[in-house]
Amino acid sequence: MTLVLPLASTVAEATLATDLHSILVIALISALTPLCLGLLRLKVAEVVVLLVAGVIVGQHGLGWIVMDDAMVLLSQIGLGFLFFSAGLELDQSSIQGRSGRLATIGWIVSALAAMACAYGLQRAGLIDDFLGIAIALTSTALGTLLPILRDRGELHTSFGRYFMGAGALGEFGPIVTIALLLSAGNKLMVVFSLVLFVVIALILTKLPQHVHNERLSQVVRSGRHSSSQTTLRLTYLLLISLLALAHRFGLDVVLGGFVAGVILRRYLPPKEESLLAMKVEGAAFGFFVPIFFIISGANLDVGSIIQRPGLTLLFFTLLLLVRGVPQLLVYRSVIPDLAERTRMMLLIATGLPIIVAVTTMEVQAGIMRSENAAALVSAGALSVLVFPLLAGSLAMHGKQEPSPSKG
Repeated sequence: MTLVLPLASTVAEATLATDLHSILVIALISALTPLCLGLLRLKVAEVVVLLVAGVIVGQHGLGWIVMDDAMVLLSQIGLGFLFFSAGLELDQSSIQGRSGRLATIGWIVSALAAMACAYGLQRAGLIDDFLGIAIALTSTALGTLLPILRDRGELHTSFGRYFMGAGALGEFGPIVTIALLLSAGNKLMVVFSLVLFVVIALILTKLPQHVHNERLSQVVRSGRHSSSQTTLRLTYLLLISLLALAHRFGLDVVLGGFVAGVILRRYLPPKEESLLAMKVEGAAFGFFVPIFFIISGANLDVGSIIQRPGLTLLFFTLLLLVRGVPQLLVYRSVIPDLAERTRMMLLIATGLPIIVAVTTMEVQAGIMRSENAAALVSAGALSVLVFPLLAGSLAMHGKQEPSPSKG
């Protein structure tokens, strides 16, 4: 008995030292990335740099990040924060009315095309899991792209509203499909869990309208800018509760994070929403979200990507053809300008977080080949690198004023 406690203590200290070293490496990459991009004036999405850095320091590179339960938990929280921020930014008008109808039509067309392409790849022997591949191909990186649109001042334009509608379907559609089709459990129980989760989320959404206590509200308001940070703590409670609830019901944490953001947006008046959003984004994009992308890169099987680069290019092309090209037709009536519609196509075809979530789950379940997962994630990273850059160049070209005529 006397030897057990010292041995356990030694193991715990070694694990703590390893985790602290991994977090130190992640924090260093997170801090240096925006500095390097700013100083070198590189027009590259941060997430791509974080992924590449993760590959370099990960298990297939230098081995400076050791994957254990603590790193997995931090990565999942980072994923939850990413989609929480997307839900907080989501304007509900973008998923209602005409915008919502067009987004739904666009996603369904993409889903049918993705299933046909993935089934063909499976018949050709290139993949084993056509459903997982198909779901990944229908995703849109809304949380990754929102900061770009916000920086351009386009979030509250008609273009931004239509994109947010399409992006929301590009997140919710794959999330629900994952729960219904890729779950290893009983399908009836999965449907019941999903419905129960939605019911709980709706109750939380309506709760403030029916439960109101002036004294409690005063306590919350008085502590929001003090060391208590009551609103921020309640926000984190909401987020973690829905992440835990989604996981408990056998659903992906992405769903919990996104729904938490949508619920919080309904709670807050516009002024408080913007103040709280700044605080939440400080924690999200300052620490947790970079952790998710760096660890995702650290897990990437880069050897298979080098051996089979054609597979990455194939998935990259399919992202554009399956998720992007149909939008040229779907939005032709509301975005008549071809250049603007091409921008929409490129942005909607940009996918990464859902791809990472799907491939991680499928590989852990032994359903998807690791080389397919690596090729999909690298194709998603390539889409984040290339498509927004092309869309940005189209936007700049469209804003150029015609040169004055001489003479």
